[in-house]
Amino acid sequence: MATRQLKLGAFLLHNGHHVAAWRHPQADSGRDPFALYKKLAQTAERACFDTVFFADSVALTSGVGGLEPLTLLSALAAVTEHIGLIGTATTTYNEPYHVARKFASLDRISGGRAGWNLVTSDNASEAANFGRSDHVAHGERYARAREFHQVVQGLWNSWEDDAILNDKEKGIQFDVDKLHALNHKGDHFSVAGPLNVSRSPQGQPVVVQAGGSEAGKNLAAQTADVVFTAHPNLASAQTFYRDLKSWVVHAGRPADSLKIMPGLFPVVGRTQEEAQEKFQLLQDLVVPKDGLALLGRMIGNFDLSAYPLDEPLPELPLTDNGQQSRQKLLTQLAQGENLSIRELYLRIAGGRGHFTLIGTPELIADQIQLWFENEAADGFNVMPPYLPGGLEDFAELVVPELQKRGLFRRSYEGRTLRDNLGLALPKK
Repeated sequence: MATRQLKLGAFLLHNGHHVAAWRHPQADSGRDPFALYKKLAQTAERACFDTVFFADSVALTSGVGGLEPLTLLSALAAVTEHIGLIGTATTTYNEPYHVARKFASLDRISGGRAGWNLVTSDNASEAANFGRSDHVAHGERYARAREFHQVVQGLWNSWEDDAILNDKEKGIQFDVDKLHALNHKGDHFSVAGPLNVSRSPQGQPVVVQAGGSEAGKNLAAQTADVVFTAHPNLASAQTFYRDLKSWVVHAGRPADSLKIMPGLFPVVGRTQEEAQEKFQLLQDLVVPKDGLALLGRMIGNFDLSAYPLDEPLPELPLTDNGQQSRQKLLTQLAQGENLSIRELYLRIAGGRGHFTLIGTPELIADQIQLWFENEAADGFNVMPPYLPGGLEDFAELVVPELQKRGLFRRSYEGRTLRDNLGLALPKK
């Protein structure tokens, strides 16, 4: 087996990642969402995935929405043993003490398997749910996020690893010299501390980020353990990978202390023809208004309903309340291939600009191996097209091919998420 091992996350989103997943004849209806997510988490764990991951939005943007991630992951912790549990919490519409406490609690409940996906909200409609008429501007979001992380990290360091004594004979529950108040006062937050949750077997939750802008890369290089990113091709992924790894080294960290895991939208068939048929079935089910709404949100929270669907994408200003990196990616895709609005939303209906593979297990494993061995990825965040079948196809067909090539584990290396990701234990 190769020394360096591929990392895999299962990115579980509602009915699946294709915008028409809910219409797939074999898609779960969602009447019992926990039963579905329990089944999926256990499927991913049997296949030795590193993590399950749940995105989040604090506004209704499409479909019927989903479950709150921390509540869901706490329940999944009780029905799994090894797999990491990563959930999203925005720094834009939360407070640091709440986030630190909830993820520290999940980390204790799961025995050291929690991860926090730190995001700055790119969905402008969230603002109205928190008393704001306008979404927070891009630069301000990142300034707040940087200090937010600093506070959360400080709270997680409230307790030293050996602070808890529980000495019944001497009547000493913990060493007071190893409990530290934070007393943070900054531009955005004033937080006294200490946190009222002690440290887990992995020290503290893994921190995940997804920013691709310069501000996002700078923040990730200083603070993240894992980065989720979107790249449609090898060259783009290599440029990002090499750039971000250099930022990490410049920040005074070892390059391998941050794992880069691009999104992967796989449609798996036992033959190439079967895979293409599976994909075309989903494409044929796209409702135009859903495709247009997806594109408008992904390209920077713009309303595109006034533009003809079969005309080119209009010139759009640089978004200040959406994902600037995703806007750039989609605009370049449209211009480079002269795509109409309809063609562009159909192009992203599945992968939303992420790496898309449609083919046999061997073809998909070939491309995964190519990216992994050529400075484009440390692993992938797998985005099943529909649920549960899309994840089952990958777990049953692609994972064994990766294992046969010595690229992916057959059993877990340790008990914690840091163990399995190959990340150092943060000492305190």
